Amino acid sequence: MTVYFIGAGPGDPELITVKGQRLIRSCPVILYAGSLVPEAVLQGLSAEQVVNTAELHLDQIIALIRAAAERGQDVARVHSGDPSLYGAIGEQIRQLRALGIAFEIVPGVTATAACAALLESELTLPEVSQTVILTRYGHNSPMPAGEALGALASHRATLAIHLGVQHLARIVEELLPHYGADCPVAVVHRASWPDQDWVRGTLADIEAKVAGKGFRRTALILVGRVLGAEDFADSALYHADTHHLFRADGAGSKG
Repeated sequence: MTVYFIGAGPGDPELITVKGQRLIRSCPVILYAGSLVPEAVLQGLSAEQVVNTAELHLDQIIALIRAAAERGQDVARVHSGDPSLYGAIGEQIRQLRALGIAFEIVPGVTATAACAALLESELTLPEVSQTVILTRYGHNSPMPAGEALGALASHRATLAIHLGVQHLARIVEELLPHYGADCPVAVVHRASWPDQDWVRGTLADIEAKVAGKGFRRTALILVGRVLGAEDFADSALYHADTHHLFRADGAGSKG
């Protein structure tokens, strides 16, 4: 018996891995986070038991898994996005290890990747930004030492900020000294869902634009000069003077 922590992706039911889809369709028990995972992801299932865990607490979820383990049944534990990012699987794994229950993590497409696709942007551009920082806004629970937004912003890397749209004014205030008022920003609501929506702006005007849209939750904030950038160097990877093993001239790098 195995518990499979499956990343369902950002919302579009087609943005799930082949492995994740196969397991959802074959596991006899499915526990899914219904507040963020659309039911369309569960199409084709043959499960005996399907439980929306949105209203359950941790002990109740573990009790369901223990019962399945006693029956020898595999469990598809379905989370949104990638379960390793803000998926709250760490505490579940800790208990499964204590109980001696086997588990496996099946990665999924992240909200950040879905937003970048929607915005038609590459988040890492030569000489603009080669680093992406995924973080959240520490409001209800404090951030660990060194991870305050201002400290991360000092790197001026591309930022993907989760759980922060309700605190956008504070976020802008903390980012301005590092990125400047003209720095591009995008706020994407429910990327890849049928009702997805987004707005682009700068740190100077993004608050008003988001207020106009009425975004209050389930939105990701992307910040960085890569958004809409045109004046950047070509990647060395495909430069004619870069030689590697996979080109006809036979010298050099990866391809």
